[in-house]
Amino acid sequence: MAIQFNIVEKGNPSDLAAPKKFYACPISAGEITLEDLVDDISHASSVTEADVYAVLQNLVREIPKNIARGYIIRLGNLGSFRLGSNSMGSATAEEVDGRNIIRTRLLFHPGPKVRKELLGLTFKKN
Repeated sequence: MAIQFNIVEKGNPSDLAAPKKFYACPISAGEITLEDLVDDISHASSVTEADVYAVLQNLVREIPKNIARGYIIRLGNLGSFRLGSNSMGSATAEEVDGRNIIRTRLLFHPGPKVRKELLGLTFKKN
């Protein structure tokens, strides 16, 4: 099934005088909740909904805890999570400290199986 997309006109934020261009922007088909995933996973296996839910809730707890400890979390074919950041530059190395970090974010890198599925996506104009 093809993923639908809209066409969006955008300007260049670093050059406001540049002509605007048109871009394809995927349209969300909706949301899948944790409960939806739990139901689907439990029906596709011999594991109960309660067990699947408990494992996923523990995963949600463990990811930020281990990111805060400085670890990269590798989840096999699913992919990996790691910490990313933006920081302000300083004139010398001695001036750099934790206050230079102005933003942090959680980065996800898909694993081989997920990446392969993403390469096979098709798109259809809305």
